[in-house]
Amino acid sequence: MRRLLPDPAPVPDDEALVEAYRLPAGRSLRVDFVASLDGSVTVDGRSGGLGSPGDQRVFRALRALADVVLVGHGTAAAEGYRPVAADAAVGRLRTANGRPASAPVAVVSRRASLAPGDRLAVPSTVLVTCAAADAGRRAALEAAGVTVLVCGDDDVDLPAALDALADRGLEQVLCEGGPALLSAALAAGVVDELDLTITPALVGGPDRLLAGALADVVRPRLLQVLEEDGVLFTRYAIDR
Repeated sequence: MRRLLPDPAPVPDDEALVEAYRLPAGRSLRVDFVASLDGSVTVDGRSGGLGSPGDQRVFRALRALADVVLVGHGTAAAEGYRPVAADAAVGRLRTANGRPASAPVAVVSRRASLAPGDRLAVPSTVLVTCAAADAGRRAALEAAGVTVLVCGDDDVDLPAALDALADRGLEQVLCEGGPALLSAALAAGVVDELDLTITPALVGGPDRLLAGALADVVRPRLLQVLEEDGVLFTRYAIDR
């Protein structure tokens, strides 16, 4: 892998990649997506069809730097999300950077769709939901050890959710989608950075980077471009 911008240079290993994505201390919400040239984010309903070895390395680096992984329930279900394992490559990279080996996964679901017995219904998981979600389901998840954050009345209040995560020491948040969650986060004005992998493919599928039109055009500012085997790994700042 090599850096094209801002200063051309090789990125020879995982430690160099972590440094390329490291953020200053403090609160942040960065969003990680892989997309085709035409803006599709899945092939046959999953993002894996757009991935590459370099994209997996960036994925691991971003998880190694995060305090918590934020994901919509639909994406977590479609992609078969599991807790971040301490003995996996991400865990080893985290410990090499002085972080706890595992990071919690925070699942956003207005209906509290996570259920006891699901892969993510474990004590390390945080469910972010709202007061309109079924109280019995919320109680069952809490009984299973899941931390349930009620943020908002009829829908999830993302700024309140990020405040609640920060109150628990989870300040650097990595959002891994999906498109509906990205659209909501942009509309709420809480996104600091978009880390977009652009893979040289044309898909034409229905799943796009954004779930719908935004009220205002967002104009990200390019910070960095890495490249490997024709795949571009971009970092964009989003000025609030």
